[in-house]
Amino acid sequence: MVEGSMTQGAGQGPEVERTATLRDFRVPAYVHETGPYAHGSTHPGDVVPPAEEAYPDGYTPTQRDLPVINRGDTVQVTVDPVAAPAPQPATGKGPLYVVGDVHGYLDELVAALQEQGLVDAAGKWCAGTARLWFLGDFTDRGPDGIGVIDLVMRLSAEAAAAGGYCKALMGNHELLLLGAKRFGDTPVNSGAGTATFQAAWLLNGGQKTDMDRLQDHHLQWMARLDAVEEVDGHLLLHSDTTAYLDYGRSIEEVNDTVRETLTRNDADEVWDLFRKFTKRFSFRDEGGADAVRSLLNTYGGTRVVHGHSPIPYLLGEVGSEDGEDDSGPVVAEPHVYADGLAIAMDGGVTMAGKLLVRQLPLTN
Repeated sequence: MVEGSMTQGAGQGPEVERTATLRDFRVPAYVHETGPYAHGSTHPGDVVPPAEEAYPDGYTPTQRDLPVINRGDTVQVTVDPVAAPAPQPATGKGPLYVVGDVHGYLDELVAALQEQGLVDAAGKWCAGTARLWFLGDFTDRGPDGIGVIDLVMRLSAEAAAAGGYCKALMGNHELLLLGAKRFGDTPVNSGAGTATFQAAWLLNGGQKTDMDRLQDHHLQWMARLDAVEEVDGHLLLHSDTTAYLDYGRSIEEVNDTVRETLTRNDADEVWDLFRKFTKRFSFRDEGGADAVRSLLNTYGGTRVVHGHSPIPYLLGEVGSEDGEDDSGPVVAEPHVYADGLAIAMDGGVTMAGKLLVRQLPLTN
């Protein structure tokens, strides 16, 4: 008990030293009665103040008024010590982690997060102030894209409560799923004839089970994702393309333009956005390092970290897609290339590769 916390008012007599293990309680008069309440009497807790004690003019009762407790109305009762307050979230920035393309492989994602100590055996956030970024492409091709989105949304809340965060970027498959849901078979100008989001979604691994379970809160969450972010000198984006430069000269401008395009809900505009975010390999071949520098010089950072293009494709080690080769491509770590300016994080989980979760900066 805090010293002097039950005095009648500041400056009204000397302070009295109180015992820390004693707490004051008001003793209502009815405690001293010897029998039950008389028939027709009113329980003390149900007493209504008489009309003459109404609130003064201009007073708005927003909460229950507390009674004034006089020293003669109290008795000292021994109580147990107050329990210690719950621990508060730690402060300061925690370590930074990134996750490559997931594509509906929920079990593999949980296992990779557990391996890095980010979630516990029950799949709940256990990394305190750690910072976790997903680089996009949560759905399509794999068995449980909606389960992946649900997990990321839950971890975002749990990480924030612990003083860290879990955030995500917009991938081309988020745009594709949004388009398939919004526009379906509506024809769009693809630049090579007529196309539809529905056909493109099915062609690129769209899963009926995901579409059946897709709800409004999933759509709203995807539509609000950023496209680019810079964290600790790392320029995070989904696709290995310079097409981001078409949407703004700053990170804020790019993100605003993407969101505004989705808000206008024009099928051709959204298709053009999807088409540009689907481009790849801008950093791989001759001139790749210069392409990376054009992004870094515009948006900041010293290295680009991206998903989208599987590392086996970047290395020319594409695994079998007909299911006859069970070995699959061997991917153990992110791929650093373009004169060390780019880090590829898509380990090719859709082709029996590895779902990568790694701490930045890389140590090797």
